[in-house]
Amino acid sequence: MKAMVFAAGLGTRLQPLTLTRPKALVEVGGKPLLEIALRNLERAGCTGAIVNVHYLADQIINWLSRHSFDMEVLISDERDLLLDTGGGLLKAAWFLRDAPFLVYNSDIITDMNLAEFYRRHISSDALATLAVRRRSSSRYLLFDENGLLCGWRNAKTGEERTARPAAASEPMAFSGIHAVNPAIFDFMPAGQQVFSMIDVYLQAAATQLIRAYPHDADWWLDVGTPEALKKAAERLR
Repeated sequence: MKAMVFAAGLGTRLQPLTLTRPKALVEVGGKPLLEIALRNLERAGCTGAIVNVHYLADQIINWLSRHSFDMEVLISDERDLLLDTGGGLLKAAWFLRDAPFLVYNSDIITDMNLAEFYRRHISSDALATLAVRRRSSSRYLLFDENGLLCGWRNAKTGEERTARPAAASEPMAFSGIHAVNPAIFDFMPAGQQVFSMIDVYLQAAATQLIRAYPHDADWWLDVGTPEALKKAAERLR
């Protein structure tokens, strides 16, 4: 099992902490978010991970050079252009094409069983499996009665996109963790560098199975704000 770890973001919501360091190196309980993510993947049996970098990339590269893991850890360099989630994944496709893989946001902390999540995906017929929760969010993925992605909704603007017809849909918030088959690269836009994975999933969902993996029983936190950082530190203590 391999994984892609997104660590290229600007971390603007965590300023002033991120004025001098990338968000992935902001510490919780004495450990950088990136280390927490990589150790989580390591425990799940991951054999290799590729980490994308952009903002203050040299700090992440230097940090990785000083730390070792029981898996291969490589860099996908986006210093010239921040590629968004879809473009970032496409740039790392050379590392991920041989088998289903995990995608993991470095600012997510959870006790979710990643190994079980991966097993559930590879035993299914899904092109991708998305970890989701029934929580308040500004944007929702919409799933039909069979747990298949059928649309997307922006709760603030009311904008809604339909991927496939559904008699009814349930809104769930994405957790930033996905299990994906390499065939996903066939659905990425040709000749485009910067694009979102959500757009790719919505396009693919018209003909392919994109399944929900609800994990409301797990502890989960998006460490994207100072308030969330405090909650994460309290939890880890």
